[in-house]
Amino acid sequence: MKKIFISMFITLLLVSPSFAATWVAADRVAEVGKTIISKNNLPANTTFKVVNGYTNNSNTSLTNVIEISSTDLSYTGNDSEVAAVIANEMGHIINGTYAKNKMRSAAKNAILSKLSPDNIISTAANSEYVANKTSLNDEKAADITGIDLLAQTNYNPLAMIVVITKMPGSTWEAIQGKPANTERAMNIFDYMTYNYPSRVKAGYGCQEYRAFLSYAEPIAEERNADKKKLEKFNKEQAKNKAERAKEIAKYKATGGLSGWDASYTILKTLSESTER
Repeated sequence: MKKIFISMFITLLLVSPSFAATWVAADRVAEVGKTIISKNNLPANTTFKVVNGYTNNSNTSLTNVIEISSTDLSYTGNDSEVAAVIANEMGHIINGTYAKNKMRSAAKNAILSKLSPDNIISTAANSEYVANKTSLNDEKAADITGIDLLAQTNYNPLAMIVVITKMPGSTWEAIQGKPANTERAMNIFDYMTYNYPSRVKAGYGCQEYRAFLSYAEPIAEERNADKKKLEKFNKEQAKNKAERAKEIAKYKATGGLSGWDASYTILKTLSESTER
């Protein structure tokens, strides 16, 4: 009997590495994505495609195909982290980020066409700060929409924090000793602390998450000790939850069309059909 156990143990040692070597993030996208779709009752005909570089999901409502960046997947190490990447991209689609960007671009072009390049409004509209801030706000909104999607699955939503803090951050964050992409990661942590405390309590077993906690927990403890700060925090998170739930409900009701997609389509149709 002892020899049998030894033989089984050796076999497991030999076989386990081969299983580990077969895990490829890109190969997991279709199955993981399908699970997120199914558990959230989103359009069942949605499919996924891994692409190099940046994604372009501006026509997902027409194609039912969601592109996932291979670059983002390179920061994943398990199915929960793949799910986090997918959920973030779905968050952008549900929140209408692509349609909003089209409308922003159209509005900016309309304004700037009537102004000189050195006009203060032109300068502000074209500033890198404005573009970065808009992008960050969109990312934060997509992150927490993604958390709502992940919360309905068996994937660990805290994986979103792990993936984000694995991605390159700013030099200023490194100088300050903060985790990479701190503002996004803290936004997720705050949202989950309020809306999904049991998932936060369950934790996530990796060094990146432990490093993040060493930064986040003192901030949370200070906030919780201040009655006014805690009251403000609770109101903000309740509002975030309601807004995200509304966007998901719209997306379900229209069969895969965000409110911003619908608005852009209407405006585009009106602008193209006018006789003047």
